[in-house]
Parts: sequence; structure tokens; C-alpha cells
Amino acid sequence: MTEANGAGRSTPPESLFTFIRDVRQKVGTVVVGQDVVVERLLIALFTGGHVLLQGVPGLAKTLLVATLSRCIDLDFARVQFTIDLLPSDILGSEILDQRNNEFRTNKGPIFTNLLLADEINRAAPKVQSALLEAMQERKVTIGKETHKLPAPFVVIATQNPVEQSGTFELPEAQLDRFMLCHRLSYPARADETEVIKRNMRLGVRREEKGAVAQTEFDVLANEKVGTIGDLVACMEAVNEVHVSDTFVEHVVEIIDRTRHHRNIELGCSPRGGISLVKAARARALIHGRAYVVPEDLFALAEDVILHRIRLNYEALADGLTPPQVLREILSEQESPSVRNGQPLPI
Repeated sequence: MTEANGAGRSTPPESLFTFIRDVRQKVGTVVVGQDVVVERLLIALFTGGHVLLQGVPGLAKTLLVATLSRCIDLDFARVQFTIDLLPSDILGSEILDQRNNEFRTNKGPIFTNLLLADEINRAAPKVQSALLEAMQERKVTIGKETHKLPAPFVVIATQNPVEQSGTFELPEAQLDRFMLCHRLSYPARADETEVIKRNMRLGVRREEKGAVAQTEFDVLANEKVGTIGDLVACMEAVNEVHVSDTFVEHVVEIIDRTRHHRNIELGCSPRGGISLVKAARARALIHGRAYVVPEDLFALAEDVILHRIRLNYEALADGLTPPQVLREILSEQESPSVRNGQPLPI
């Protein structure tokens, strides 16, 4: 997978890289050791995609999203998904104004820039499907009227992949709307040590006659390091990142192999290939490049593809997992330069 590295193409302004660096540093002052997750969230913001974060409780998923929203001048809303949640609790509803006997629209929390759908798999399928129109078309229908959502609009959903009691598995149509599905793991020992030390320094906050022990949410600052204008500039810069025909051909080849692999029952949709190219362009910008490289493809493949494929019964009976099958597909695509950690630009 080799081609010219795009030398001579215009480099994005330094102010964009300063903005990206400031956001990552600001998040790092609150959340420890989650650089990859922050990168994935920035990719979503720069491309208008949606992200599903999978991880056991206590990995700072909610804290991470709340911190990111305070770094950039974005409207932020959080919805805690529960079994008794209704679509109108998210989208809004029409209310009869008895003063003039007319209906008026009461907009729900979905009318925001950054929506945190916390524990999305705890809501009933009817509620989950209410997000489909919003995630795909950036609009919602309340009653007989259709309303546009603010721009930008990004959904960041979380779910616990272990606990199944009282949960509803997300259908394939819902999962396909998420550009990325990132799986969080436990922090490294050094990072966890730093987390505990920071928590020990939080102290107590007095309130009237009593006091409460502070948490990480209490120390979140509202100091913005960027505006929506900075975000829009990054979105425009992403569209200027060069993607060669060779890179596109390799993306199509990988997507196609998921549809004909002997162990896969449901292959990746065309939306997966589009998402992989978009995410690669955003990652290139975050890493200071005006062109994509094979490293972008292989770094993002799991987050883009895994939630879009399903193994067949024979593969599951043999004890295979989706990551193993995907790694087999990717290994056929790698060149020696990539395997040695020296990706050649495309």
C-alpha cells in the first residue's frame, strides 16, 4: 500500500493544531490516560459522526464527555436512558396552550450540539429508534412538524457490555449509525495511581451548615479553549485532507472481504467504508498531516468495522471472536512496512 505522501499540498494553519493540542491537554487535566478515547471523540466532532463508548462502570466515560463539552463552546445535554423512558422525553412534545387553545412545541434535550446518551441499551427499542432520524438526517419530527437540529450535532452514547439484566441489545440499524464504537479498557497501573492521587486531593466542599466530599465533576472548569468557529475550521480542514485512489481501493477491499469471509454472517455496510475514510482524514489532521497514511486505516479499523459485522454460527462454535476475524482480514492487507511500524504514506 504505497504511493506519494502528498508533498506539496497545503498544510492546515498552525492555529488548528494549537486548538487540538489545547483541547487534549485540557481534558488531560481531568481525565487520566484516555488519549485514544479523546482522539476518537475529536474525530467524531470533526466529521459530524457519532460515537458509542463501551466499557464497564467507573472508566470515566461520562466525565470524559462532560469535560470535552466544557473545553469547547458547545451546548451539552445528558439523557440517562432507563426502561421507562419515552421518545418524547428525548425529542420533545406538543403541548396545548390553554390560553389561546393552540399547540406549541416543547423541544427536548436532543436539541443540543453534544448529546450524551448514557447507558443507551437500557432503554426500550421504541426509544432507541427515536434517535435514528436524528442521527442520520439531523432532524426530528414532533407531531406533524419537522425540526432541524443545531449544527454541529453529535451523539455520544455509552453502554456496559457486561451487564445484561434490564438491557436491550442495540439493533444493527442503530449500530450502523455510529461512526465509531470504541471499547475502553482498564487504565494502566501508573495511570490508575495518578487517578487515586488526584482523587485524594479533591477535599471537601462546605454547603450551608454541612459539607460534601468533592468528586471529579465538582472541579470541572468552564474555561473554554476553543469556540464553534475553531471546530468549524477543523471540519473544513478535514475535507481538505488528501485521500488517494489507492487508499480508497484498500478501504473498499477490506469492506468487501467482510461480506465474503467464511466466518462472517453479516458484513460491513457501505456506510462503514465512508466512515473509515472520514475518520482517517480526521485522524490525519489530529496528527498534523495533510494526507492519510496506512496507519490511519489500521488504527481505526476495529472501531469502525467491528460493530458492523456478525460472525456465523460455525465461527462462534469454534470459539472465534470478531476481533480475531478482523485481524485476519487486516493481516492480508498489511505491507511489510506497516507491520514493522513504519507506515508508508498514501
